Amino acid sequence: MSDQIIETHPLQPFLPQNAKLLMLGSFPPPKTRWKMDFYYPNYQNDMWRIFGLIFFNDKDYFLDLPNKNFKEQLIRNFLNQKGIAIFDTAYQVIRLKGNASDKFLQIETPTNLKLLLDQIPECHSIMTTGDKATDTLILSMPDGTEKPQIGHSVQTVFDGRAVTLFRMPSSSRAYPLALDKKAEAYNSLFKETGLL
Repeated sequence: MSDQIIETHPLQPFLPQNAKLLMLGSFPPPKTRWKMDFYYPNYQNDMWRIFGLIFFNDKDYFLDLPNKNFKEQLIRNFLNQKGIAIFDTAYQVIRLKGNASDKFLQIETPTNLKLLLDQIPECHSIMTTGDKATDTLILSMPDGTEKPQIGHSVQTVFDGRAVTLFRMPSSSRAYPLALDKKAEAYNSLFKETGLL
């Protein structure tokens, strides 16, 4: 079908030098949903509320409530200070339905994981947010690497580096889990990786 547009990832990988954890989603939503030029830019997505709850006991910590927006610089500063890197598992995709749903995301080019990890030498933990991201990541892993269950992790070796793969519940509102339950799952991950 010639009318299918291949989209290339619109954001640069966010890779603090001190990164201990690499967070990988699937792919950003369409630009019309963005509130900022950064990851998880849809105001309906709970990722930054989860972070606010866990680290500051305040789901609105990273939110600019009056403008229904995010405090982008605050988020960036926090991630830099903590050593949390972010990108997505897909570099190029086709949106089969033109929406943000992972279900209708056809992955054309997976992210070159080696290229990312080469830039963050201290990183030994990779977390995926959602099923599509996890499936795509496993494709880059050595044969026989198990797919982690939600809220759990598996160990593997990638390109000579021991890594722990964590699979977290999706931060999308479409994922049927209460915010505090999502935060609990992320909370144990941050404890296990020494970020909390």
